[in-house]
Amino acid sequence: MSLSVEETAEAVRRAKEGQSMANYAAIFDGFEAKGIPIEAITPRENVFTYNVWKAMGRQVRKGEKGVRVVTFVQYEKNGETKRSPKTTTVFHITQTDEVSDNV
Repeated sequence: MSLSVEETAEAVRRAKEGQSMANYAAIFDGFEAKGIPIEAITPRENVFTYNVWKAMGRQVRKGEKGVRVVTFVQYEKNGETKRSPKTTTVFHITQTDEVSDNV
């Protein structure tokens, strides 16, 4: 499934502007365990999901292992907006490379 330009922009905006800090402990602990200094870890600035990195013009390197976190997905059911928990994986910028336009 491919996102439109508008959907991609909205996903990046939501990722950067989220308010919850519930996953911060898992993010800091997980990336620190991978050898990334704690002062180099800044959620919503240099820690995002695979799809957000892709939307930002970066590619997660093959074989990289991220950190599992829980997020909430919003959806409509019977005319009502609901939220459901979903596990996802986030990656640090040091696990990504900039995508070249010459590919």
